[in-house]
Amino acid sequence: MANMMQPPISHYLLTADQSRSADRLTIEETGISGFTLMEVAGSSAAKHLLNQDPHFTHGLYLCGKGNNAGDALVAARYLSLHDIAATVVFLSGADDLSADAQKNISLLHKFAGDNLQVVTAWEDFELSGDYDFIVDGMLGTGLKNNLRGDYKKAVEWANKQPVPIFSMDIPTGLHADSGQMMETSINAAHTFAFGGRKQGYYLGEGPDCTGSVVYCELPFPNKYKKECQSYLIDESWIESQTPSPGRHKYDAGVLYIAAGSEGLTGAAILAARSAWAEGLGAVILICPRGLLPIYEQTLPSVIKKPVGKRSDLFFTEKHVPAALDIISQKEGNVLFGPGLGRSEETIRFTHGFLSQNPLPAVIDADGLWGLAQSSSWQKPDGVSWTLTPHPGELARLAKGAPASDFERLAYTRKLSRQKKITILSKGMPGIIGTLSGKCYITNYDTRYFSRAGSGDVLAGKVSALQTLGHNSNISCALALLKGKRKLERYLKENDDLPETKDFI
Repeated sequence: MANMMQPPISHYLLTADQSRSADRLTIEETGISGFTLMEVAGSSAAKHLLNQDPHFTHGLYLCGKGNNAGDALVAARYLSLHDIAATVVFLSGADDLSADAQKNISLLHKFAGDNLQVVTAWEDFELSGDYDFIVDGMLGTGLKNNLRGDYKKAVEWANKQPVPIFSMDIPTGLHADSGQMMETSINAAHTFAFGGRKQGYYLGEGPDCTGSVVYCELPFPNKYKKECQSYLIDESWIESQTPSPGRHKYDAGVLYIAAGSEGLTGAAILAARSAWAEGLGAVILICPRGLLPIYEQTLPSVIKKPVGKRSDLFFTEKHVPAALDIISQKEGNVLFGPGLGRSEETIRFTHGFLSQNPLPAVIDADGLWGLAQSSSWQKPDGVSWTLTPHPGELARLAKGAPASDFERLAYTRKLSRQKKITILSKGMPGIIGTLSGKCYITNYDTRYFSRAGSGDVLAGKVSALQTLGHNSNISCALALLKGKRKLERYLKENDDLPETKDFI
């Protein structure tokens, strides 16, 4: 299986610069005009609007001076063919519109006739009008400063209206790259992504502002999007393969789990059960010998390999040789860290084991804590590592908490590339960082998975999927999607939130 995931073009996440570059190069190098691109964008939006509600009768179009306004005017023209009246409000006046927007307001007059009202100043707009929907064509991806003046007033007014808002390309007030609200933002029910999804849809406050994202294809040659470094994770292009059962239990995949300490045995139990549920041939738990009675009672399907003495309740540096000897007996993968503990002796065990472990490893929880205690930790050459930090663990690795999802994405990208590791950064959204620096981002609410124990379950899934033959990137993506599907199924049948064990 290839090491990289290759999503469809529709799942590329473009920055503002990349989006504008694709638009400009298409116009300059293919001969397709900006007016044609606007026509395709606006007509696509109009079709989706009609699909939302074929009984719309009157739309309000809030417009700036640029191409977002032009897109909105094209949509209004196509909707006028269905006798849907249009009121167009130009927030900055109707003078000095972009050339294509100017052409489209002239066309709209010809098509809509008496069904068109144009207002050229916010202060002249009658706020109590009767509208079925609002189209946001005010400001686009170039916004870098906080909203002010009439734009801020229009956004705040629109958000209070009891009708759906449809945003052209991006909600006015949302930063296209970071997902930060520039003081305030349109809260759209639907956002039409013209030619490419914008990265900011899925970071920060983006998911709360964009509503449902509708991808609208534009005739941008794919080569103009190749600079993209972020992609959207979705079931539509990531599919799980059912593993073939082996002739012998060890042929179907062996996962070693080094985990657990006194008071934290639950983490090892959740991780082991989660991994076993994926159909592995064998899950082998390496644990301090003093904890063996607990695991004998709770993990009957898991092979237990204790190290040390009966009095040992946590790992120490002296357990490193025995643990390395256990993993040398069968080819497999390693999950290291759930419930390991944070004592100085266990931290020395962490560095001793990981510096000598030759097997592909997923490092989670207290394993990450141990790594972060050294400012110069390095992955051994030739060994595959996948790190699964939650925001606090990532902050320790980064020696400072990323202040936003945008910074978390940037740090995940940087650390994955520098250390040559895969990182599954847990949070909302989930972010997968790869060795090449490319990142994959979830498009659904992952905040539930911050509950205690859910990280251990997720680490077990990632480890099992790697052991079954999926590469590290695919394993992380599939584990996230499995969690999403389980939550969706549970919520269909129950009114309350599931326990962590329900994700195993």
